[in-house]
Amino acid sequence: METIAPLKKMEVTKQFQLHPKDTGSADVQVALLTSRINELTEHLKTHVKDHSSRRGLLKMVGQRRRLLDYLSDTDTKRYQELIKKLNLRK
Repeated sequence: METIAPLKKMEVTKQFQLHPKDTGSADVQVALLTSRINELTEHLKTHVKDHSSRRGLLKMVGQRRRLLDYLSDTDTKRYQELIKKLNLRK
């Protein structure tokens, strides 16, 4: 499974963290999953028959969906801001 580069991960974490030591809030997790999903989507455009990566992609999309559902239930304002920042809803 592909992972994102450490520098990109730090950059995404810094952008979405709620406080300076935050590395695991739902916001950060959704942002990291989104960047991985975007990279994997590009990979699958060229490697159409890579079914194991496609399965990983679907698992990540499901995980992101669950985190977003949790966030919308607990803090709707944060959920709306995150959706807008990541440009998820078309």
